Amino acid sequence: MASEREVRARLQRAGQEHLLRFCAELPPGPRAALLAELGALEPEALREHCRRAAAACAHPPGPPPDLAARLRPLPPECVGSASRCDPEMRRLWEEEGFRQISLNKVAVLLLAGGQGTRLGVTYPKGMYQVGLPSRKTLYQLQAERIRRVEQLAGQRHGTRCNVPWYIMTSEFTLGPTAKFFREHDFFHLDPSNVIMFEQHMLPAVTFDGKAILEQKDKVAMAPDGNGGLYCALSDHQILEDMERRGVEFVHVYCVDNILVRLADPVFIGFCVLRGADCGAKVVEKASPEEPVGVVCQVDGVPQVVEYSEISPETAQLRGSDGSLLYGLGNICNHFFTRDFLRMVCSEFEPLLKPHVAVKKVPYVDEEGNPVKPIKPNGIKMEKFVFDVFRFAKSFVAFEVSREEEFSPLKNAASAARDNPITTRRALLRQHYRWALQAGACFLDAGGARLPELPSLPSNREPPAICEISPLVSYSGEGLEPYLQGRECRSPLILDENQASALQL
Repeated sequence: MASEREVRARLQRAGQEHLLRFCAELPPGPRAALLAELGALEPEALREHCRRAAAACAHPPGPPPDLAARLRPLPPECVGSASRCDPEMRRLWEEEGFRQISLNKVAVLLLAGGQGTRLGVTYPKGMYQVGLPSRKTLYQLQAERIRRVEQLAGQRHGTRCNVPWYIMTSEFTLGPTAKFFREHDFFHLDPSNVIMFEQHMLPAVTFDGKAILEQKDKVAMAPDGNGGLYCALSDHQILEDMERRGVEFVHVYCVDNILVRLADPVFIGFCVLRGADCGAKVVEKASPEEPVGVVCQVDGVPQVVEYSEISPETAQLRGSDGSLLYGLGNICNHFFTRDFLRMVCSEFEPLLKPHVAVKKVPYVDEEGNPVKPIKPNGIKMEKFVFDVFRFAKSFVAFEVSREEEFSPLKNAASAARDNPITTRRALLRQHYRWALQAGACFLDAGGARLPELPSLPSNREPPAICEISPLVSYSGEGLEPYLQGRECRSPLILDENQASALQL
C-alpha cells in the first residue's frame, strides 16, 4: 500500500490534496482505508475527471442550437414491430430466437449497479417487493423468466439449454446482491450460470472541480453509469467467459422494469434474422412531453437523444399517419452481438463522452461535520449504455407494447408515476388479460360473475387479482389447460404447484 507521503504527492499532481485534510486525526484503520482508496486513483485521470465534470456542468442545459437540423427519424426499414407485423413473420422471429437459445448462444445481462435511493430504500432495487400476492422480488421474477424461456426452448428443440445471467453490480450493490442470491438458492438456477461483476466507481465533484469527501475517511464515489458496462466487460474478462460458453447474442436490460422479457425469443429472432449487430426495444411515447429518450438518427447515425435535448417544437412534430415523428421511446432494453461488444471494448469505449448528473451529495464541511444537502451540490459523471449505437454497422429498433413490456420502478409510492403501485398494477393487469384470453372468468365474493374488462385505463386496478408465475407462462402462452372455462375467485395465484393441480 502506498504511504501517506506518496498518496499526498499523487493528489498534489491531481490538484486534489484537500482529500487528505482530516488524515492526521484518523485512527490507524480508517486512515489506512482512506489511503488505499486514494492510492488507487490515477493522478492524471483524477485531474481530467474533475476538470471535465466542472466544465461540462458549466455548459448551459437544453438542446444544442443546431440539433433540430441534424435530427431524423429512423428509416422504416430499420424498425420492426411486435404488434403491427404479419403473424407469420412474428412466428418466424420467435422460432429463430428459440433456436438460438436452444443452441446456448444467448445470454442476458442485467444492469444493476444503481442504488434504490429514489425508491426510498438502502438496498439494491432488484431485492424490492412491489406488493404482489406472491411477495416475489424483481430478482425472483427475472430468474423465473430465465428458467421458463430455457424450458420452452428445450421443449421445442428436444435439448437442455442454459441462458447465462450476467449481472453488473457496483460497490454498493455487489455484496447485498450476492448475499441475497445465496440466501434464495439462486432461485433454483445453476450458480455457475449466474455471473456477477462490478463496474467502476468515480468520485463525485463540486461545481468548481474538487472531489467530494463524504466522510473524513471516505471519498464520495458513484457508479460510472450503465455505460460503464464496456470497461467492466474488459476488466472482468466477461466477453472471454461468453466465448467459452458459446454465447453469440446478448440481451442487456435494466433491473427496474417489472415486465421485462429476458432473452425474449421474438426480439432475439428479429435481430438475428435482420443481421443486426445492435438493437433496441422501444415503446411509442405516450405524449410529446413524456420524459423519455428518443431513438432516432443524428447526422445519419442511430442515437438516443435525451428528452431534455429535444425542443418542444421538434417533440410535437407528427408524420403523415398522425404518429409522433420522434416517438420511439428508449426503454434500456438492448440486443448486442458478442463481436460488436468486443469491438466497442477494444476500439470505441474511449470515445464515449460522460454525461453530467447534478445531485445532492452528502459531504463533510471544513470542520469535519457531516452535511446532507437540501439542494444539488455535486456532479456525478455517467456514461450511457446506448451511446454505442452510433458504432453499429447494422442497427434496428423493435417496437413493443408498453402495457405488455414496460413498467419501470423508479420512485417511492408518493410519486405520481413509476412507483411500486403503478408497477404492481401493470403486472396484475397483464396477468388478468392473460387469464381472460385463456378462457377464464372471475367471480366476486358472492359468486356472481364479474364483467370482463381486458382494456382499462392505466390508472385502474383490474376487476380481479390474478398473478401467474413466470414458471407457468412466460408471455401468456400455455394457460388454456389450466384456465379455459374455469370460474376463478380473486385473488388467483397460479404458480407451478397450483397449475399441476388445476390441469384439465
